[in-house]
Amino acid sequence: MKNLILTMILVSSANFIQAQSTNKQVESTTTIKTVKDSDGEHKTVKKEETKAVQNIEMKAESPNTLNIEMKETPVQSVTTTKITNPDGSTRTVDTDRSSYYEYDGKKYQVALDASGYTMVDPSTKKTALLRKTSTNSYIYRNKNKMAIGYFDTNGNLILETYDDKSDKVSTETYTVVKN
Repeated sequence: MKNLILTMILVSSANFIQAQSTNKQVESTTTIKTVKDSDGEHKTVKKEETKAVQNIEMKAESPNTLNIEMKETPVQSVTTTKITNPDGSTRTVDTDRSSYYEYDGKKYQVALDASGYTMVDPSTKKTALLRKTSTNSYIYRNKNKMAIGYFDTNGNLILETYDDKSDKVSTETYTVVKN
């Protein structure tokens, strides 16, 4: 009985004494955006956290050596963005798609806002809204148009609009501008 208890303690404590098997790096960036209007001052806090994890693997052991070199392994990076709105509500965005996009020779700016994204044409200052749906797509709405949008694997914004007269769906591709 005594040997059984000692064996169980030894096995369970061995789990706590294992060597580190991954390198981890966490980087945090906080951006505070303050807007003053007739209702007062409103603050939106954007906290972006990037985690980089690399598994530690050793090269093959060489004879008559004390130290074993570490093998290069891929680094897996995950970025999570948390937005705290002026009303205190918080939402999490897996991939921040804020960037400049180009369509038909014009540049548009897509930026995070309290409920999704805003899309601004800098030349005319016209604003459109992108609101996330449960199917990982977005409802695009501006003064004259409603469409369904999504981001493709290259990060481009695709808008699909239904036309009643022709009974067809038209597609517009807003290409992300790489800096």
